[in-house]
This record gives sequence, C-alpha cells and structure tokens, in this order.
Amino acid sequence: MTNLDLLAIASEFGNPIYVYDSAKIASQYQKLTSAFSSIRNLRINYATKALSNVSILKLMRQLGSGLDTVSIQEVKLGLAAGFEPYAIIYTPNGVSLNEIEEVAKMGVQINIDNLSLLEQFGAKHSKIPVCIRINPHVMAGGNNNISVGHIDSKFGISIHQIPHLLRIVENTAMKINGIHMHTGSDILDIDVFLHAAEILFDTAKHFKNLEFIDFGSGFKVPYQQNDIETNLEELGEKLSKRFVNFCKEYGHDLQLIFEPGKFLVSQAGHFVTQVNVVKQTTSTVFAQVDSGFNHLIRPMLYGSYHHIENLSNPNGKQRFYSVVGYICETDTFGSNRKIAEITEGDLLVFRNCGAYCFSMASNYNSRYRPAEVLWHDGKSHLIRKKETFEDILHNQVEIVFSKESVEQKA
Repeated sequence: MTNLDLLAIASEFGNPIYVYDSAKIASQYQKLTSAFSSIRNLRINYATKALSNVSILKLMRQLGSGLDTVSIQEVKLGLAAGFEPYAIIYTPNGVSLNEIEEVAKMGVQINIDNLSLLEQFGAKHSKIPVCIRINPHVMAGGNNNISVGHIDSKFGISIHQIPHLLRIVENTAMKINGIHMHTGSDILDIDVFLHAAEILFDTAKHFKNLEFIDFGSGFKVPYQQNDIETNLEELGEKLSKRFVNFCKEYGHDLQLIFEPGKFLVSQAGHFVTQVNVVKQTTSTVFAQVDSGFNHLIRPMLYGSYHHIENLSNPNGKQRFYSVVGYICETDTFGSNRKIAEITEGDLLVFRNCGAYCFSMASNYNSRYRPAEVLWHDGKSHLIRKKETFEDILHNQVEIVFSKESVEQKA
C-alpha cells in the first residue's frame, strides 16, 4: 500500500480514517511463526483488544491464529468471526464470577489470575479445565502503564502465593491445564524475558497434567526510524531450545502459546487526517487537524510516538510543527515535529496506528468515531462506517420535562 493509495482511500471514504494493510499483518504473523518454526506445537493467539474489528478477526482466523480475549464481549466477537471455542482463551482481570461462568458455558479456555476467583470457580466447576495466570514479578517491558509483570501489578497470581494456589487446587480437585504469564509490552531485553520464562517453567513443575504454557507477548515494534525492536530471531532460538528441553524434563510435549497484538497489527495501521488550520503563535506553529485524542489517545495517555507525514506535499520544504487536535482539551499528537511544509487542507498520515488506536476511540466532545478500511489484495474494503449523529443518540433515552416540574425544582 502506497501513499497514493491512502490519498485515494481518503478521497473515497472521507477523513479522518483508519486504514489497515492486510499484507503487513500476514507478514508479521509469518515472521513470528518462522522465529519459532522448530516448535512442533506452536499456537498464536491474537490479542483481540489491540484491534477488535470483526473483519480483522476473520483475517487472523484465515492466517491460522487463535484469539486472546479479556472480556465476554471479545469472546462473543471471536465466535461471531467464526472462531471455534477451543481456539479462544479468556483472560479477564477484575471481573465477577458470574462473567467467568457465562464464558465457561461457551466452551472457551478459562484463564484465572485471582486466588479468590480461582477458589470460587474451582469449588463450583472442578471439572472445567482452567489455566492460571502467574505474576513472575519481572518487568520485561517499558513503563508501568504497559508492563504488567512487576510486583505492584494488579495482574496475575504472585509467585510467592504458589503454596496457597496449590492448596486451592488440591482442596477443589480442579483441573489445571495451562500456565500463563504476560510481562508487558515493548520487550527489549531477551534475557529478562527468558528469566521470566524460567520462573514459569518452575511453576509448571507443580502441575502434572498441563497441556500448554502461554508466554503472553509484548514484542516491541519500531515506531520511528532506527528504533529498537525485539530481536525475535534470538528469542526464538533461545526460548525454543529451552522449551524443547523442558518438555523432555516434564515428560510429554506441551503447546507453546504467544498472544501478540501490537506486533501483528501496529505497523499495518495508518491514520489519515486533514489539516483544518495552521496557527502561528509567538513560539509555535500549530497544525490543527480534524481529529483529537478521541480518535488517537496513545500520545496523550502513554506519551507514545507516531511518525507523521504530509501526504499532500511529501517533497515540500521541511518545517517544524506541533500537530494538535480539535478537542477542547490539550490533545497534542506531536510537538515540534519536522514535517514537509503544511498548508490548510493538506492530508497528514500517522503511522503505526493499527494497535490500541481505534479500539480506544471515544465520542468525547460528541465527535464521531471514524471509518475503518482494510487494504486487501490491492483493493480498499470498508470494514466500519463512519458514525453519524443518529449513532450518537441511538442509546440515549430522552426525558420530556414539564414546565411545572422544572419550576418546582428551581
């Protein structure tokens, strides 16, 4: 997909708009499976929360992926996309026992990260196989917002609580068929991840009838030129060798599972916006676009970097701009960015917008969420319509106030 294709898509469907390249998703999937090609029983479960459009889920199913889900709604999306229940793992956090029981009725793999819920579920449903999410107390990713394996994380059962965990399993006679961890996003240090894997292997030895070990994901992708990314080849070589040896020690082959989200879809996504106004202040030139953190919150929420280019004037003289949105809050996409000269009406593209971008969009300021397009086999396919004013009102219930009742309140 080229910049000309993006311009044509914006012309056909309007802007702002999210565009995803299916070929890039497929190549990322192949890159991951190739890194672990020596593993006979490898499973990739796409992290639905990264980008949950049903057409994207169907594409993942065609690639051979399973699904990692974190809510009953994501489970239902996966089933609607044609996934078999056995291909879906459900790893919630902080949900009620009722939701876990409802999901269990659907036949998907349950993954529990809480001793209280584990005991409650095991006491009532001891015959339903359960995976256990362990917190290895290892910070393998970036900051605390995206690293979830550290000691203060709300996710997972602490490795220091293993004796309590084992007592619950023994008392309820429940079946544990998997062990899981997720240390967080943006893994850079392979050795730190391998250290966490050793903790997971040690934990697995406590359970005699495991079917799989799930290592989560968090593989880092480059967000700008010369950016560091996870060395998948090195990780694949080292972890595969260790996993094979562990299976021999354990006594039978296990399935190795990863749950990539950002790794598969981030680089495939492009967000196209139009410049409404170029505003010069005493110290800054602002390019104000027809979007805001209601569409793309990552820069404001995480301080994330998204490369910005001028599609309309790609070869223009480079100038410095702060690209901001139209929300009635500070909604800066990038400060003092070097971009080809911008004129009002130009189209800008934000790169690496496939993961945690549209899926975190909102109607703040009563703005519409944008359309989504999948670029597949050289053609553009609309996979989500742009919202309308009727969509904003759809679930609102209007009350009719009488003049008398209002006056009484006053």
